[in-house]
Amino acid sequence: MAVFFRFLTLLALATLLATPLAGCDRTATPSFKAIDITGAEYAQGFDLPDARGQRRTLADFKGKVTLVFFGFTHCPDVCPSTLLEIAEVKKASPSLGLLRPEFSHNFDYLRIARDYHAYGASALSVLTDKDFFQGDLKYLAEIKKALPMPALDKEFMVGDIQFYEARAHGADAVLLIVAALENRQLIDFHALATELKMDVLFETHHERELDRVLERIPTARMIGINNRDLKTFTTDLGVTFRLAKRIPSDKIIISESGIHTRDHVVKLVEAGVHAMLVGESLIKSESIEKKIADLRGTTESVNN
Repeated sequence: MAVFFRFLTLLALATLLATPLAGCDRTATPSFKAIDITGAEYAQGFDLPDARGQRRTLADFKGKVTLVFFGFTHCPDVCPSTLLEIAEVKKASPSLGLLRPEFSHNFDYLRIARDYHAYGASALSVLTDKDFFQGDLKYLAEIKKALPMPALDKEFMVGDIQFYEARAHGADAVLLIVAALENRQLIDFHALATELKMDVLFETHHERELDRVLERIPTARMIGINNRDLKTFTTDLGVTFRLAKRIPSDKIIISESGIHTRDHVVKLVEAGVHAMLVGESLIKSESIEKKIADLRGTTESVNN
């Protein structure tokens, strides 16, 4: 069975893996819970194909902190459950309003986040925008205090102060919507987030937006492809299938919106997607546990 490897830099790990970045306390000594292979004869290099079949060696990533991740290039009868899942804590949306009736009086964001953590989500996306999504920065802060999971602050970032607020409330990463920002803003905001030890997810909807990121911010690590049309609010996974082909193999591709079924996951994996941001289908499901298992193709084990 063919395998592929993914390289994630240290900051990208904060967003996609269930290992958060250390906080601002530089005096804290992180615990080491792995095997130190310093001086070992093995694991000194590799020559492996990436997701697009290009041969890669350790020399290609000289000077970078590197993680080798093995997964699957396609989904056989039982698709791998190692695909990175970013689960979204979301109360409402502009098109649907409240996602569940009980949210009008009881939006238990901590329970939702704990369920995501318990059932294996890799990271969280927390809606903090108040005007359109009825979010709040306190959701992010309390979730980060309660759970050892990296979290994306999902807000419309348009001013410097928002980045300081995001970091102060525990964000490991922020979202930059390319369609809403000028090139200078993209460059400056990316630099500011990096300075504050936060990663950046660049959200694109079209080839011209993707090209702006690749041309203006060549060091961008995470490229999000939002399948939702911002004018009609309809979703089309074809957007990911189309744009993913244009993204260099050293980037992490994250598909967003419209991911509801096992078939969607299979097709996105085959298109080269490394992670999926899922919100409404999880929030509106009768059981978060069963929905995550269904998307992973492990429903039978849950039922048993």
